[in-house]
Amino acid sequence: MFASKSFKSLLLLHSKRLTTPKPYFPFPSTLSLKHFSLTSQQHSLTVSYLINTFGFSPQTALKVSESVSFDTPQKPDSVIAFFTKNGFTDAHINTIVKRVPSILVCNPDKRLSPKFQFLLSKGASASDIVRLVHRCPRILGSSLKNNVIPSFELVRRFLQSDQKTIDCVFGNRPFLQYNVGVQNVNMLLDAGVLDSSIGYLFGRRPSILLSTNLREAIDEVKEMGFDPSKITFAIALHAKRVVSKSRWDAKVDAFKMWGWSEEMVLDSFRKHPLLMLASKDKINEVIRFWVVELGWDPLALAKMPKIFGFSLERRIVPRGLVLKHLIVKGLREKSAKLSTPFDVSEELFLKNYVMRFKEEVCELLKLYQEKISFQEHREGCVESAS
Repeated sequence: MFASKSFKSLLLLHSKRLTTPKPYFPFPSTLSLKHFSLTSQQHSLTVSYLINTFGFSPQTALKVSESVSFDTPQKPDSVIAFFTKNGFTDAHINTIVKRVPSILVCNPDKRLSPKFQFLLSKGASASDIVRLVHRCPRILGSSLKNNVIPSFELVRRFLQSDQKTIDCVFGNRPFLQYNVGVQNVNMLLDAGVLDSSIGYLFGRRPSILLSTNLREAIDEVKEMGFDPSKITFAIALHAKRVVSKSRWDAKVDAFKMWGWSEEMVLDSFRKHPLLMLASKDKINEVIRFWVVELGWDPLALAKMPKIFGFSLERRIVPRGLVLKHLIVKGLREKSAKLSTPFDVSEELFLKNYVMRFKEEVCELLKLYQEKISFQEHREGCVESAS
């Protein structure tokens, strides 16, 4: 009804324009009216179809119809049937149509099925494909030959397995930007970055390889002293691309509040570039425990930046309390290397810092296990409540 009234009003206006004498060129106006009539009928059918089939509001249907129109329901019906056959729900299909309206007038056997078959051949499940297309519908309009297959093969070159590539592809929306991806990969290779380091980026944060201005980040990481031929270069690049300048500066300020200099922060970042992926709160919590609970020098942590990546509750606190007890009892020198007890596995920690001290073993086990058990209990309560 909404579309019909609009059509009648526009037709009336058009008829009024025809009353103006045009003695030399009468036919173009007649042809224009005929074209207008056909187009309006198409538009009216499209809007009605979108409302009746998908339950769109008139406003949404009108907006979608700006990108697609059809004069019969045959093609959109075949597209809907294809999606339904392949496990898509009505909600999935509605979302896809809103984001890629042109999909309604495609030939699903030529445009959609080959992409699905390719992904299935690489190990994706039907449910994987539903999740990917629902999350990133533009894969449907992307060229299989020029984008989907080259993108998949580009990622696979560095991850070296179909399964890892599938995990990467289905876990990240920016996958389908082959031209950008290959350009950035070549830029890294030209800079001397190894395939294994590029594989790290694809596995951890592929969006970095599909971002703009990557050259600027590469140059910045080089200037900080990282060697492109080592994995730490890729990790540092990861940190610089995902941590905004404001968050980076806030983390530096957090370290400085505990007496670190900017040079100490940079040196620690060079040793362990994952350092700057720790949150500002985590940085403060670790140093606060180190200083307030253990009574140790916060500057000592600059020599062991890896500790900021460990769990505070499950590793740093229980092991720190055991070490403090050993130092107080004179069973370990405070000047001994502090990083080792935090780096080793739990089995080695218990063997070397708990079980070997026969007279203190009961006290040490109680101290250590109480903290571990408390954390496990707290995590269990959280899981039960969720």
